[in-house]
Amino acid sequence: MLHVNEFTWITLAISGFVAAFVDSTVGGGGLISLPALLFVGLPPAAALGTNKLAGTMSAVTSTLSYLRSGKVNYRLVGPVFPLGIIGAAAGAIVVHHLPSAFLRPLVLVLLIAVAAYTLVKKNLGLNPNRQDLPRHVFVWAGLAALVIGFYDGFFGPGTGSFLMMVFVLLGFDFVNASGNARTINFASNIGALVAFVSLGAVHYVAGLILGVSMVLGALVGSQFAIRKGVRYVRPIFIGVTCLVIAQQVYTLVVR
Repeated sequence: MLHVNEFTWITLAISGFVAAFVDSTVGGGGLISLPALLFVGLPPAAALGTNKLAGTMSAVTSTLSYLRSGKVNYRLVGPVFPLGIIGAAAGAIVVHHLPSAFLRPLVLVLLIAVAAYTLVKKNLGLNPNRQDLPRHVFVWAGLAALVIGFYDGFFGPGTGSFLMMVFVLLGFDFVNASGNARTINFASNIGALVAFVSLGAVHYVAGLILGVSMVLGALVGSQFAIRKGVRYVRPIFIGVTCLVIAQQVYTLVVR
């Protein structure tokens, strides 16, 4: 059982703020928060569940910020929101019975493709935001919510990058894509958290310490993205995606 001392409080508080700032802007906060939970002594299964508790607190904060600023497309995100919940709950249940490590090479390839495509397409996500919503946009957004939601509950690294890229490719600028992606990520956090709670894989004290600091980080990060605009968000998106790639390469080599 994890003993929550002063060192644990400080580690989780600092890590949570930084993780949520990054996550609410472009995704990828789990790159910071999950290792922090493992560092303070939580076993992997409990770290995953506890991270989802804190991540849900962060996600609801950043989602509300984007909603209040008009950076979430209600007509699109509303209908596909439940699919993110269902997908993530299924993924969290499956990962309890199957190892997820076999996904790592595939995820690495996909992340490299996302980063490379964003670098090559200089105007990607910088054009005027999409206004029309033809049927195929709903189909692709729904499929992404279900599949990436499942992936988030099952494995997780790069979820924010994948969701952001989907909405950018569907014609949204980086800030609106971030708002839509954070909302769907909120859905996947809910689904995964419910599953982890039912499996008894959540350390509530550590989760709440991390979660409170992540709420503060999410407030600052989402406002940064909204106020600074797409030209600031794009390089952060590329940088965080590259960091996730480096972390996945390191894990593959070391393990």
